[in-house]
Amino acid sequence: MCGICGFNWRDEELAARMAAQIVHRGPDQEGFFSSDEMSFAFRRLSIIDLSENGGQPMFNEDGSIVLVVNGEIYNFRALRQELERLGHKFRSQADSEVVLHGYEQWGEDCLQKLRGMFAFAIWDARRKRLLLARDRIGIKPLYYAFQEGRLLFGSEIKTILEDRRLPRHINYQALYDYLGFEFVPAPQTMFAGIEKLPAGHYLLFENGQIQVKEYWDLHFHPGENRLTFDEAVEELRGQLDFAVKSHLMSDVPLGVFLSGGLDSSCIVALMRRHINGPLRTFTIGYEDKSFSELDYAEIVARHCHTEHQVLMLDSLKADYVEKTLWHLDEPMTDLSTVPLYLLCQQAREQVTVCLSGEGADESFAGYDRFKASRLNDYFSLLPKAVRENIIGRLVAKLPDRPQKKGAINMLKRFVEGANLDAGGQHLRWQYFFNRDLEAHLLSAKSRANMWLDPFRLVREYGQRCDAGDRINREIYLDMRYMMTDSVLMKVDRMSMASSLEIRVPLLDHVLVEFLAKLPGDWKLRGMTTKYIFRAALKGLLPEKVVHRGKQGYSLPVKHLLRGELKDYLVSHLNDSPLIRETMNTDYVNRLIDEHLAASHNHNHILWALLNIAIWHNRFFEQ
Repeated sequence: MCGICGFNWRDEELAARMAAQIVHRGPDQEGFFSSDEMSFAFRRLSIIDLSENGGQPMFNEDGSIVLVVNGEIYNFRALRQELERLGHKFRSQADSEVVLHGYEQWGEDCLQKLRGMFAFAIWDARRKRLLLARDRIGIKPLYYAFQEGRLLFGSEIKTILEDRRLPRHINYQALYDYLGFEFVPAPQTMFAGIEKLPAGHYLLFENGQIQVKEYWDLHFHPGENRLTFDEAVEELRGQLDFAVKSHLMSDVPLGVFLSGGLDSSCIVALMRRHINGPLRTFTIGYEDKSFSELDYAEIVARHCHTEHQVLMLDSLKADYVEKTLWHLDEPMTDLSTVPLYLLCQQAREQVTVCLSGEGADESFAGYDRFKASRLNDYFSLLPKAVRENIIGRLVAKLPDRPQKKGAINMLKRFVEGANLDAGGQHLRWQYFFNRDLEAHLLSAKSRANMWLDPFRLVREYGQRCDAGDRINREIYLDMRYMMTDSVLMKVDRMSMASSLEIRVPLLDHVLVEFLAKLPGDWKLRGMTTKYIFRAALKGLLPEKVVHRGKQGYSLPVKHLLRGELKDYLVSHLNDSPLIRETMNTDYVNRLIDEHLAASHNHNHILWALLNIAIWHNRFFEQ
């Protein structure tokens, strides 16, 4: 696992500064390549082939092709054998070298052969051509800026910002999208002029021009599945086992994050099949039982005979929030970000690689929003006037409850999402803005610079999907719109902030493609989420784990904003020039007052505003 960056001119000092910004991604080695036409910088976290031979940049036999790559290629041994038969000479045992020779042999078509998580840059000196590419799912990040013929790229935005000639401005449209979905969707970033290379895409830079092309999308092939349900369960068991086994390749110690949920428990149980010695598991716990999954994690740890460690977390230091935002580069207000950062810090003291269960909620329809969408079929039968003017207004007046998932809170959230004009998409229950907030909160200047249509990108993604049923169409939106720039961005940044590699075997693209061929009803059966996943795990895990509902780990932000972070919240939102410029400050203070009085729960919008205030202070004011 590594960090990469570069640009299309020679400047050794700039390359060194860029590399220094991502030393946390690769503390073990640095490397540089420089020519009049291209410069690369590289930071290495040694995982496979710990020798200097595994370092980067890497060169082909005649030195005409140069590579820097971040990630892991899980099928590299098979690819290496194929390339050696074709006459290629390898200098290392590193998995990265197959990317170099693969490009030499097949050009950009080498992307179709790679099975793994990656972002890489290849400079082809003979063709005077730069290739930037990102893995199919978007597990590894890659950013770029292209202005007036000057191209910069990097694993993190902060590398690009080292070019002081690059203007630094707010992307107002990204700010609008962030306030609703709590992340910035690709290809945007919160910095105007800096873009994300989307998952499953590559960028070609030739003759002073760039082209961004898609090489993979998730297809559902309606009607192609010929398996019975029982046959699909057996096939799924084999696919899960192979994916986990392939992700165990390492020349350094590895562990696994165990939340106690179904996804991480599956990973632990399958790892135990292939690891005879000690297996380290890491868990976050809270004294507040409504936020804690400790009991389930301990059940799985005992079942799989792991060396189990718990990080107890009940307070939130402001310093943690600021550190995570620095590593994120742009606001993304997932409430599990800080806990994950602290868990990665703890795990890195003992291991260099951890496996984690991200991806199953998307592939198997595991989120509550899938259930809400199904319930809405019945709720939407009521007349719109009844839903919005009677039920909506009555529910809005219900008092906030302290419980994390109390019935009243769940009812309020369901009705709020159901009454959004979202074109029938389940993502309305992942959207935390609304027309009322939009009208009262945003300043006139902000509104003039924003396209006030929150679901425009969701609709665009939905039009690309070929699924034949609604559940699979909703899964597509989770996989291609939501997951990459929220869940996976968080996982990459918080792990690499600690120089820890996280692998996500449930997002092996072959497994994901297999699941896409299965009917949506096999994933959400009635109100049972992950139906076929649970069936595949019977006998592998205790029954009470297989059949438990989703919880997930996050912070009790609602309470923290009313307690130990209250003064921090008030001062930052009142002192921030970005808040004063883009928001109606009187309305911001009204939201604060209502939240502190517990008459309303405004934790989502207040947490989002606090994060952009901190982010702006760090990346603009400082």
